[in-house]
Amino acid sequence: MTGAGAGAGAAHGSGESHVTAASERLFIGGEWVEPDGGHYEVIDPATEAVVGLAPEASRAQVHEAAAAAREAFGPWSRTAPRERAAILDRAAEVMQRDFAAHAELAQAESGATTRTARGMQVAVGVARFRRYAKGALEPVEQGLPPQINEAGQGGISPASKREGRGAVLGALAVRRPVGVVTCITSYNNPWANPAGKIAPALAMGNTVVVKPAPQDPLSVYRMAAALAEAGAPPGVVNVVSGASAEVGEAAVDSPDVDMVSFTGSTAVGQRIAEVCGRGTKRQLMELGGKGAAVVFDDADLDSAVAGIGTTYSFYSGQICTAPTRVIVQRGVYEALVERLTRYIGQLRVGDPRAQGTVVGPVISAAHRDRVEAYVELGRKEGARVVAGGARPSAPDRGFYVAPTLLTDCTPDMRVVREEIFGPVVVVLPFDEEDEGVALANDSDYGLIDYVWSGDTARAFRVAGQLRAGGVGVNTVGRNMEAPFGGFKRSGVGRDVGSYALHAYSEWQAIVWEG
Repeated sequence: MTGAGAGAGAAHGSGESHVTAASERLFIGGEWVEPDGGHYEVIDPATEAVVGLAPEASRAQVHEAAAAAREAFGPWSRTAPRERAAILDRAAEVMQRDFAAHAELAQAESGATTRTARGMQVAVGVARFRRYAKGALEPVEQGLPPQINEAGQGGISPASKREGRGAVLGALAVRRPVGVVTCITSYNNPWANPAGKIAPALAMGNTVVVKPAPQDPLSVYRMAAALAEAGAPPGVVNVVSGASAEVGEAAVDSPDVDMVSFTGSTAVGQRIAEVCGRGTKRQLMELGGKGAAVVFDDADLDSAVAGIGTTYSFYSGQICTAPTRVIVQRGVYEALVERLTRYIGQLRVGDPRAQGTVVGPVISAAHRDRVEAYVELGRKEGARVVAGGARPSAPDRGFYVAPTLLTDCTPDMRVVREEIFGPVVVVLPFDEEDEGVALANDSDYGLIDYVWSGDTARAFRVAGQLRAGGVGVNTVGRNMEAPFGGFKRSGVGRDVGSYALHAYSEWQAIVWEG
């Protein structure tokens, strides 16, 4: 990769990670800057080896990044959409050129399997830059029907300054960029998640300060280098990282920031929202989830098991859209549990670089301990562990959690109500349709739910009653033009497809007489 600054090493095929001679630097105002706070180690979750050294920004440096974005906003927002589109397209080409190296680094710092790192992380990240290169050219103006004000109706004519004169008023609604956007990204996908924020924000003419997750920030610096090589002007994209909470706080409270786009836990999102509220800053929040999978007795159980099983196979359950709460009609309860148990028994847990591995590590030792603590809590609450529940005996190093299935669960259990964010699925029975809907909606979260039924009319009827931002009917697939976001404590706002362009813009009304 060209473009300076990205000096952290990636994983070798042998499964070991290494550090190159250069350490990573911050990217502020188009320059690679030494961090005031030194560096911290980024750890490979699969091997516990050091992948690279990430820079620790000071609060002042974060505010410098926001000031650089503010200075760049005026010229960038006035740049022709075709020029913005060309830069995003070129950035995608640069990322694709170095695809293999990017996938190795993403795998090393996130612990993703090879299939996930290549297909769901880097490939999706590149695709999002290409999508929003086209998005930069989407219409931003919407003509509105003229309004006729008859004489004597009390309207005021700007031309005559006299009350009571009749007029015809035309109007145009135009989407304008918000300004400087802070993008705080999640650790579970160091490519797709940042790309899904940066690309539409830039396409709309915003400038960005990116604060990547502390566990795997190195890939985001690769992304910034690609944008710089593609011709993004200085200050349009800035990246500041750090293991300290102070870095994220500064990225939110800077007076130069107009909007915060955050993906992460509901608890952190609430704290960010409080700061944004004091500054009247726009927010886009994709927060926690506890996806319900409602399985009726006429469902294709093999399809349901394959869908629910993605909780284990996609990044070890560290995904907010996972169907982790299975609500199954009593007539097929035992059959579904038996099939899920068999499915889990066939999953290969281990080195994510090894061919055939389905379940890799979770992100850190602390998170492994947290997930294991939830499993133990489930036992104490009365749930039955029918699969998993113990730490895998191999590999000897790395942060591995066995795919786990908990049955005999009740709605009041914490393992049913709280987001575990790991390879753990809980199962609850129901009898009638209304009960199944009520159980699914009995949650603080409402990101994505799922319905499996052979009766299409019933599936769609139930989908309409679920309090979730999205519902999959007999599938866990995503349409990447459909709006994405949550009800309740799962977030604020919608993105993906053209909805992301709307999220990173403000409506302006232009009215004229004539």
